[in-house]
Order: sequence, then structure tokens, then C-alpha cells
Amino acid sequence: MKKALITGISGQDGSYLAEYLLGLGYEVWGLVRREPATVRWLEPVVHRVEFVYGDMRDAESLAVAFQKSWPDELYNLAGQVFVPTSWECPAETMDINAGGLARLLQIVERQKPDTRVYQASTSEMFGNTDGARNEQSQLRPMSPYGVSKMAAHRLAANYRNRGIFVASGILFNHESPRRGPEMVTRKITRAAARWAMGDRKKLRLGNLHARRDWGFAGDYVKAMHAMLQNGSAKDYVIGTGISHSVEDFLHQVLVELHRISDGAEVPSVEDWVEIDPHLLRTGEIHDLRADASLAHNELAWQPNVDFPQLVRMMVKADLVSARETRGTPDNC
Repeated sequence: MKKALITGISGQDGSYLAEYLLGLGYEVWGLVRREPATVRWLEPVVHRVEFVYGDMRDAESLAVAFQKSWPDELYNLAGQVFVPTSWECPAETMDINAGGLARLLQIVERQKPDTRVYQASTSEMFGNTDGARNEQSQLRPMSPYGVSKMAAHRLAANYRNRGIFVASGILFNHESPRRGPEMVTRKITRAAARWAMGDRKKLRLGNLHARRDWGFAGDYVKAMHAMLQNGSAKDYVIGTGISHSVEDFLHQVLVELHRISDGAEVPSVEDWVEIDPHLLRTGEIHDLRADASLAHNELAWQPNVDFPQLVRMMVKADLVSARETRGTPDNC
């Protein structure tokens, strides 16, 4: 039985990956910073996961966690992932995202160099490069978060050259009902659920014209696993190849609300949204779109959930949650 250690296991990607690996027969270990009291997304499988304690900024705790789990595969999903926070805490972002990987790779090299490592890279590394991005596209990050991830991405390549199996997944935006509430997609779907419950408070957003390649996180974790089953370690871009604006996402949310509400009247974007200049991102990336041809050809990976299905999934989940909070029976 293969053993996998997942950092960031309690988050969106970590929970989907844990479920997927358990379904494949893996023994799954999860790195947590404290007693895993808030593992909402892991509740269905929490009794099947072994937890170890560690902090990405503390090499000694990571070494102990690694020794206890002794993994065949290490998935590094932990990190400071919120771009605005990276402007407020650039040093901490760098230490967690780049320094954390440096600590892990040194431990792997010294203790168990046959462990295969997956590094969570990001499309934010590309910045405002034109067109669809692939593995050869220039990296021009526009935020401390993007810079920290680029540093980790380069470090992974350096350790690969030293003989460690390190594959980096350059994942474009991937969402789900488990996405953090601070992210724009969840801000929108949670607000939409409140609108469906009669709340008329406007949603404050920044740039509605920014375009992102949005896919389903549950599809993307399968690509992570596939990268570590390869004969050689490589970097792979993962995305749908189609970008949509924030305004597109809003309109699709309203389409789904209208459908779920059996044709009941729902607000328009103009009625619902207020532009807040304070939410306009410094160094905004205008359009991110993936060219995942390499992953299609070499990993046989394809996304299964399209954009309308993703939005529908998120709207329904947040509507169920809003009704449960208010004690209203769910009729979805």
C-alpha cells in the first residue's frame, strides 16, 4: 500500500486529493498545524486519515512529521494563497510558500530521496503574458504571492536536477463549494444564496473584467496524482483552456439562481453589485488561460466539469448552507 503525505490537507485541494487517494487504496497522512478540529471538508473520511503536526516555517516539526509518515508521495499543497494578503504580509508569504518547500525538499533529499514530490505551482506566476500559457511561457508574476510561487517553482526544478522526483502542477484557477470564502467566486455564490433568501444587500467587488480560466478542483487533483505516476518528473499546466470574466461568472450565477428558484425573479448584476475601488487589485492580471496540451497528451487528463456545471454546483451548495443556517427546509 502506497503512503502519501499531504500538506494543506484541510483545504479545498487537500480534501479532494485525500478522498481521491483513499479511493485508490492509499494510506493517507495529513500535515496540520494544530489539533484538526476544523476539518469540515474531511469529515466523510477523517477516520481514515492519519494526522501529523508541523508548521511550514519550522524545519524540525516538518522532519518529525516526515519521519512518522515516511511517504512514498508528498503533495505540497500548503501555502499562503490569497493574493491581497501577500501584499500585506510579503515576507511571511515568501517564507511559507518558498521557504516551506525548501525545508521539505531538504528533508526528502536527506531522509528518503526516493519520495516523489508534487509542488503546487500557480498560473499567477505568468502575470500578463499574452495568449494561452503553457509550460514554456515566460513567468512574470505581478504580486508577492506570484513571486513566492515562482521562487518555489524554480527551486523544485533545481532539486529535480539533483535527482529528486519533483513535479510541479501549474494549476489555473480551480473552484468548488470548498473554495475559501475570501475568494471572489465564493464571495459571489455566498452572496447569491443570501439574495435567494431575500437579502437585498449589495455585493461589493473590484474589477469585473478580469478573466480567469476556472475549473473544478475535484478534476485537478487527479492531475496531481497522475504527475507522480510518470516515468520522469515534469511540470504540467492544468486548466480548461477557456477564460471567463468575473462579470461572466456573475451572470452565470444569476442564470443558476433563476433555474433553481423555478423561474422566480432574481436581481440583475446592476441591482446586485457595487464596485469598490478599494477592492481593485494592485498589479491585476487581465486574462489567464491555460494551454494544457501536454497534460492531455502525456497524462491523458481532461476536465470533466464545465463552467456552467461548476457554477451550478457552487450555487446549490451555498444555497443549501444558507437554508440550513436559517433553519429553512431545502427544496433544491
